[in-house]
Amino acid sequence: METLGAYPELRAEVEALIFASEQPLPATELAKILSQYHEIDVSESEMEVYLQYLLTEYEQATLGFELVKTGGGYLFLTKKSFQPLLTLAMTERSKKRLSQAALETLSIIAYKQPVTKSELEHIRGVNCDYSIQRLLERKLIVISGKSNGPGRPLIYSTSEQFMEYFGINSMEELPQLKELDNQDNSIGNSENEE
Repeated sequence: METLGAYPELRAEVEALIFASEQPLPATELAKILSQYHEIDVSESEMEVYLQYLLTEYEQATLGFELVKTGGGYLFLTKKSFQPLLTLAMTERSKKRLSQAALETLSIIAYKQPVTKSELEHIRGVNCDYSIQRLLERKLIVISGKSNGPGRPLIYSTSEQFMEYFGINSMEELPQLKELDNQDNSIGNSENEE
């Protein structure tokens, strides 16, 4: 631990490495990475002692997560005492998922916008009232005006929240339809089959 004591940023470095790891990170790997990074010799035993110190600190801290030794390495996990809260949050999140019908309707709006309800229904082949209502409630689409056609139907477009929901910055980031329409996605006979 004497070697590691000379590096005040060590705690943040160890935390960053463990946090970024998808799998439990073994002390041997941490020692190797830190040895290379600082051009010093960090032994596995030194790293284990330091990690035990961190385990105790996280256990005593009033945080929503802790450092845990599992699977031969170290991970940050949510504290078990928060399980009921997380269960509730996951239940609420699952309620926010879009149905297949809503996703299809949203896809058509995204690619064909601005679009009327009758155009949506013509493309989908089914009534879209419920899907449109759910998408409006979720603020993924907006009413962007009225058509000049008979009855002046409402026109729908995607919203800013649509882009946040799908993690895009502009509509140009959507996959191009030609990218989605290739042989790998086709159904039926190929050209070689007779």
